[in-house]
Amino acid sequence: MKIAMIGTGYVGLVSGVCFSDFGHDVVCVDKDPSKIEKLNRGEIPIFEPGLDVLLAKNVKAGRLSFTQDIKAAVHGADAVFIAVGTPTRRGDGHADLTYVMAAAAEIGQALTGYAVIVTKSTVPVGTNRAVQKAAREANPDADFDVASNPEFLREGAAIDDFMRPDRVVVGVESERAKAVMAEIYRPLFLRDFPIVYTDLESAEMIKYAANAFLATKITFINEIAALCEKVGADIKAVSKGVGLDGRIGNKFLHAGPGYGGSCFPKDTMALARIGQEFAAPMQIVETVIKVNDEIKRRMIGKVIDLCDGSVAGKTIAVLGVTFKPNTDDMRDAPSLTIVPALVGGGAKVRVVDPEGRREGVKLLPGVEWIENAYDAATGADAVVVLTEWNEFRALDLDRLAKVMAAPRMADLRNIYSEESATAAGFSDYVAVGR
Repeated sequence: MKIAMIGTGYVGLVSGVCFSDFGHDVVCVDKDPSKIEKLNRGEIPIFEPGLDVLLAKNVKAGRLSFTQDIKAAVHGADAVFIAVGTPTRRGDGHADLTYVMAAAAEIGQALTGYAVIVTKSTVPVGTNRAVQKAAREANPDADFDVASNPEFLREGAAIDDFMRPDRVVVGVESERAKAVMAEIYRPLFLRDFPIVYTDLESAEMIKYAANAFLATKITFINEIAALCEKVGADIKAVSKGVGLDGRIGNKFLHAGPGYGGSCFPKDTMALARIGQEFAAPMQIVETVIKVNDEIKRRMIGKVIDLCDGSVAGKTIAVLGVTFKPNTDDMRDAPSLTIVPALVGGGAKVRVVDPEGRREGVKLLPGVEWIENAYDAATGADAVVVLTEWNEFRALDLDRLAKVMAAPRMADLRNIYSEESATAAGFSDYVAVGR
């Protein structure tokens, strides 16, 4: 199959590379010339483990290429995927569909034969109908169907998620479109991964409902963690006991400083706005958004309390600023709330993150970037664990405590224990839910 992938952001690039590894002929399109130049040099504009190797393999095999020319990419394509950004719209919280609609019109104009226009971007219910209309208005004679194929990729594990998915969701309205999508995903079908075919609206809703549910699980366990601190319970034991219930499961039940990233914040906000628009309020989701913001502020209080009620004049080492490990994504990361509050409170903040510096330099002014945890902690009054990168999971706590001016730790990811920290010489240790 010949596939055109419109957009080389996180979803578009990962999807395009993986489709080419299935054996399809994939052309990835982006209007940013610098992106295309980098990709043609084999350089990856995002950090995703293993993506550079897979890209190079399929470029060498002649199955993957990159261009700015949407007409050339769409010509002869069996399917054209829209994988452009849908950021939160300023002012009202809705998903901004500007790029999606522009792509739909350009695709419509470029079509020369039958193709399926597939929306891969996360979009509100009803968007695929609007995509169909935009493409039709751009080219009344075009021969096409539309399909909804939402992505379920976790940053840091995206390739595995694509190649071994829990499920593939495909919203289609014609047998012709279904046949094209079935052929595209045939390698997964042959390996018995579930492919769910449904209508357009249901496919769109599945994506939002899934992300909202996961965000709710995270927020729920963070609220339970706050209560654990008051009553003397241990959130790690509580999470394990709850997660062993097969009806609940243990994923997304790890207490921390709140969710962030490219999906949960904007998707919960968009779902809440959709509910308001259709007079079916998403009250649970609205509460999740509110509580998640409060959790981030509660973490600031933990650090201030650790520093005897004020961070003014204190040197604080922050370990990790990306929203999760194995990504360079800073979007809506808890660090973007917590670190500026520390800087604003008069602290001298040193930051260590294996991949976050490129984006973090712009987003976190007033901090000092350090290469490793021990240098950052030297002479520091406190160390704060914000992102659970592997290199922070096995620190030599004895060494860390000895180089600090005041050995205190705010472990906001619960990767250590009070016993191990105290034994290493930390005078104060605080975690989440313990």
